[in-house]
Amino acid sequence: MQAITVRDREAGIGGLTLTDLPYPHAAENDVVVRVHAAGFTRGELDWPGTWTDRAGRDRTPSVPGHELSGVVVELGYGTTGLTVGQHVFGLTDWSRNGSLAEYSAVEARNLAALPADVDHVTAAALPVSGSTAWQALFDHAHLEAGRTVLIHGIGGAVGSVAAQLARHAGAHVIGTGRAADRDTAGELGVHAFLDLDEEVLEDVGEVDVVLDVIGGEIRDRSTALVRPGGTLVTIAGPPTTHPRDGRAIFFVVEPSREHLTRLAAYLRDGRLVPRVDTVRPLADTPAAFHPGTRTRGRTIISATTD
Repeated sequence: MQAITVRDREAGIGGLTLTDLPYPHAAENDVVVRVHAAGFTRGELDWPGTWTDRAGRDRTPSVPGHELSGVVVELGYGTTGLTVGQHVFGLTDWSRNGSLAEYSAVEARNLAALPADVDHVTAAALPVSGSTAWQALFDHAHLEAGRTVLIHGIGGAVGSVAAQLARHAGAHVIGTGRAADRDTAGELGVHAFLDLDEEVLEDVGEVDVVLDVIGGEIRDRSTALVRPGGTLVTIAGPPTTHPRDGRAIFFVVEPSREHLTRLAAYLRDGRLVPRVDTVRPLADTPAAFHPGTRTRGRTIISATTD
């Protein structure tokens, strides 16, 4: 099969190459997925799991990418809950070969069934951002109808999904971003938007929940906006300040079939629309990783011409 691999950490994006690799082995409780569409995070070449396994041993050449949508073609020993020929989407393990390949071996528990009327490109844009947004808002912040949530980075993958989920949950949604994100905020149906370059963050007033994807000064200043009993949730690193009478939580997203199944229902019903800007073939992946590539949504890699 063909896959995108990285061999040299120092080479960075320049080390991404289209390579012939052996067909993956389906270990116990794995499935092999014929990848139709895959997503990636540009910063993942800096993640330790890209270069080593869970025991810290070098695992290069490694295949990056951790979001996929495709069709199950093989079951490992003991695998239950999925069947050959089933359409699925989900996340690959951080410390195993990933999704930027024609085939990928994935733990079955990290995948969920994909409704037949949801296309693979749309589904591949959701596993990391959707799971992150869901866990931040509902598992950690316990967001409820009538509460106010401040979402930083509304134009990004996590922020845009979080805005839609929060709005459907009945929350009052305030988004932040740059001037170019104002139109996106309107399209997402947020109730208010604040331009971080031109407006004063503190003018937002008190909120019940802050979802931070930026970190640094913005995250630290946001702690003062949290109402008593409220929560600041961040994925940008452990907070250095805490709300006076509330919680500050840093977390890393965890794969969950339950969450993916709920997100799939939102996709099917049209309540959730991931923002996809570009679809590129597998061979174009190195160019898609380039930090200078500006898009108005996710770049998804098509791993098949079927």
